[in-house]
Amino acid sequence: MAVKAIPDGFASVTCHLTVKGAGEAIEFYKKAFGAEEIMRMPGPDGQSVMHAEIKIGNSIVMLNDEFPGPGPKSPASLNGTSAVVHLYVADADAAYDKAVEAGATAAMPLTDMFWGDRYGSVADPFGHMWSIATRKEDLTPEQIGERAEEWMKSMPDCGQ
Repeated sequence: MAVKAIPDGFASVTCHLTVKGAGEAIEFYKKAFGAEEIMRMPGPDGQSVMHAEIKIGNSIVMLNDEFPGPGPKSPASLNGTSAVVHLYVADADAAYDKAVEAGATAAMPLTDMFWGDRYGSVADPFGHMWSIATRKEDLTPEQIGERAEEWMKSMPDCGQ
């Protein structure tokens, strides 16, 4: 029997988060983003999470606890993060409010952006940034460029 190169339910690119407190993170993602837990494999101590998979919307997110030694570090250990998980939803306002009510910190308020999305961002309690968006307009690259130019003129620190 042939094995699929990309398992069912996965996309070509899949987010994999490292956190301190993966079990708590899974519960938070259920409350904040409606995540469904697919699987969880305990770490060697029986308490930590070696590997887990959750589904948010139509996407799988993998996650694990941070472990000593080489390997990925959590935002808590790095004192920040270098990535943002982007979440498209049908109602950005409702999703943003739900995430904040679940314990996320508002980072950027929702705004109708020049590229056609209603967009904002939150920080989860584990240090990962999540942008939340709903597409409101389909724009051409030229329209986005024109709007971006106008937007940058309104921003005091964009050097215009």
